[in-house]
Amino acid sequence: MPMNVPARPGALDLRPLSARSVVLSLLLGTHPPELPVRELVRLVEGFGVGGSTLRAALSRMVAAGDLRRTDTGYRLSDRLLERQRRQDDAVHPRTRAWDGDWEMIVITATGRGPAERADLRARLTALRLAELREGVWLRPANLVRALPGELDRVAQHYTARPDRPARDLAGSLWPLDAWSATARALLAHIARTPRPAGRLTAFAAVVRHLLADPVLPSALLPADWPGAELRAAYTDYQRELIGEVRARVRRE
Repeated sequence: MPMNVPARPGALDLRPLSARSVVLSLLLGTHPPELPVRELVRLVEGFGVGGSTLRAALSRMVAAGDLRRTDTGYRLSDRLLERQRRQDDAVHPRTRAWDGDWEMIVITATGRGPAERADLRARLTALRLAELREGVWLRPANLVRALPGELDRVAQHYTARPDRPARDLAGSLWPLDAWSATARALLAHIARTPRPAGRLTAFAAVVRHLLADPVLPSALLPADWPGAELRAAYTDYQRELIGEVRARVRRE
């Protein structure tokens, strides 16, 4: 059964951004994930977040463990650095030449409750694996990444060469046409969205969509796959956003 099937191809998941969401979106896209207070104030002003609203949001985020104070500003907490790593991997995935092998994970643990099963399913999906049948997950072995050691307690890992044609198998595991349609809809939406708040909302949706990209070998993808174009658009946006504000701060 295909994973991550959207409600309808081309549908956009545009969620209004709160002050907290604006701050997190900015810091998650910044390396290192830290901004001076003056720079942060300038950034959020462009998205309609006032100073008092920002201060209240920052206080709540520090109390909740999302941020920590530094000498000059705010930085992502250690807890959110893993989220930034996943986002970075989505924007800049590390791949290798594919030789036809597939990774296969077989769940061997028994007696797990619904919450544990849901958590394991989410972790395997985040690793860009797809479920062939209950307890059997796989993907082409073209990613440069190690599997988490804790998986050894609940699953076994194999290298496989399925008899089924690879393109057919990939098409049955992931909704590739739907993903492509939504990516193109996002690119079109961005092109006609000039307002800063609207663009930030759109690019937050871009990141969520890239997290669902299976990052398959090119031989298994439909023609004109828009993954690289969507990643380039996000990278350009982050560079322009941070560069513009830092230049403005230096001039003051």
